[in-house]
Amino acid sequence: MLRRKVLKILGVAALGTGMATATFADMPAPLDNAGDVKIALVRYLSTGDFFQSYLAGVESQAEALGVDLRVFDSRQDAALQADMVDQAIALGVDGIIIQHGLTESMKDAAQRAVDAGISVVAFDVDVENDAIPQVEQSDYLLGRLALDQALADNGNAFTAGYVYVPGIAPLDRRNVAWEEVREANPGITEAAVFGTLDNPIANSIANQARSVLQANPNITVVFAPYDEFAKGVKIAVDEAGLTDDVDIYSADVSTADISAMREPGSAWVATVATNPAVVGEVSVRALALLLTGEDPGSSIVVPPTLITQDFLNEQDISNMEELGARMPQFQHADVAMADWMPLPSR
Repeated sequence: MLRRKVLKILGVAALGTGMATATFADMPAPLDNAGDVKIALVRYLSTGDFFQSYLAGVESQAEALGVDLRVFDSRQDAALQADMVDQAIALGVDGIIIQHGLTESMKDAAQRAVDAGISVVAFDVDVENDAIPQVEQSDYLLGRLALDQALADNGNAFTAGYVYVPGIAPLDRRNVAWEEVREANPGITEAAVFGTLDNPIANSIANQARSVLQANPNITVVFAPYDEFAKGVKIAVDEAGLTDDVDIYSADVSTADISAMREPGSAWVATVATNPAVVGEVSVRALALLLTGEDPGSSIVVPPTLITQDFLNEQDISNMEELGARMPQFQHADVAMADWMPLPSR
């Protein structure tokens, strides 16, 4: 069981870990002294099942490694996220994972951490620093596989709505796939582009989608490449009685998403995802390699998987555990690994 306490500094959480099943003395320095190594996770986005699962993966891998994890949550406040990097530096952490954020606010903050001798890994944020490894889900492929399914289901001529917020690295990479598919298929009409990251994200998207669908009744496909976006669009589609007329294609997955996709007549027909808990584990493992002087590589990619509504129904999958059992590649990614590195128990 993880032991959590709340530090009295801007809502920072500290995670103290006990002994894992592996012998810490067998790991390379500095991880051979259990509890001596402190790392920080500095978050920009935290709302939604994906980010809860990602955090769970970070916590479980940190526990397996015996490191002291501090979690900083800026709740989409770019200036606060940069300030939290400085707080982590002041706390004397050995390593930092920067999770999402804006390039303009995180670039200098990440460099300050590197200048302080701290190992840094970035997940889904471009800090424009060759010294900082980038963990990603192959966001281009997340978008491309979803769009390939949309083409298979709807042909290469349809009217689409697109949910997009520029400036967020994973969404920008998924946008490359959207632009590529549109260029290759001139029969696709982009009727509306909308999007927001205002909390709660799904409800905010639903508010926008209501207006978009009312103004564009000819939309038959919505590309919503983030599951909170898809949830919001689905709310609007359901309310408008358009479940037979609109297909939603997304990225990311959770137990709640699976339930939504499997509702009778659900418009949410496909998503492409990695296991967010696995991505969290990979982020910590990449940082651990840096801390021990090993090179995890400049780009650490966790491969995604297409998940269709038909597959979920055929396999009678109702949660993430069952999805992992039917898709072994979803349970573990052999990425950022070393022989000495203990893995979380599942």
